[in-house]
Amino acid sequence: MAKPGMDREARQGLTLIAPPFLYALAILAAPVLTILSYSFLTDGYLEVIGEFTFGNYIQVWSDPIVRAVLLRSLAVSAAVTVVTVLLAFPVAYYLSFVVKPERKSMWLFLITIPFWTSYLIRVFLWKVILGYNGVINSSLTGLGIIDQPLTFILYNVNSMVLTLAHAYAPFAILPIFVALEKIDRSLLEAGRDLGENRLMTFWRVTLPLAMPGVVAAVLIVFIPTIGDYVTPELIGGGKIPMIANLIQVQMLALDNRPLGSALAVTAMLVVAVVSLIFLWLNRRFLRVKQ
Repeated sequence: MAKPGMDREARQGLTLIAPPFLYALAILAAPVLTILSYSFLTDGYLEVIGEFTFGNYIQVWSDPIVRAVLLRSLAVSAAVTVVTVLLAFPVAYYLSFVVKPERKSMWLFLITIPFWTSYLIRVFLWKVILGYNGVINSSLTGLGIIDQPLTFILYNVNSMVLTLAHAYAPFAILPIFVALEKIDRSLLEAGRDLGENRLMTFWRVTLPLAMPGVVAAVLIVFIPTIGDYVTPELIGGGKIPMIANLIQVQMLALDNRPLGSALAVTAMLVVAVVSLIFLWLNRRFLRVKQ
């Protein structure tokens, strides 16, 4: 039987968390529910007709252009995630295991410097660097390495991956660093005492224990990059649209909010399924390592 004091504490706790919970629910759930409801409505001329229909989803899944753009978005996001995490892990490892404790704060400060400028400015800077008359072409031409500026380093998938990887690198470094910091160093020493070399100790001890940070980094990078539309528009030159660009066109340019909402819901579902598959594979990997 619950004590009266415990019930009072529970009520006080609920009273304390209720305002922020309701606020978060309104901020996060209300837009999603609005988009979901719009996706089942019918589009009229410059207006939304309140007639229930599955036609928007039928159009989304039957359109080969939408499927091609969605697959491209998944491929680009996967490439960005792989590149970002592979580059972020050595940085986080060096910061955790090599840098002296009194200097780690300075390194973390340097890693967060890109956050001081807006994402849009950083994208424009990469466009300046990779442009026809940008920094790279001007330097190579000035050194006499090339006669004409290179035209293949901008407005393609590679430039988009490079720009997005740079933009999301800090988001990948920080969770991996936190996971590495939590590893008990005595476990690594025990592995070496048992005759394991550094590589096998890393594979059997360090990497499995760091997987929570790696998983967090993967999800933090993969989920927002698939919904990015600024980089494809500026760095891709509008020639390599991703799913967010299609949503933006339907919502704003064509004023077809039901179809744009159906595209958004479809993208969310696909991202959720891919993320769950990744989490399942990661759990299988950790089970095998144990």
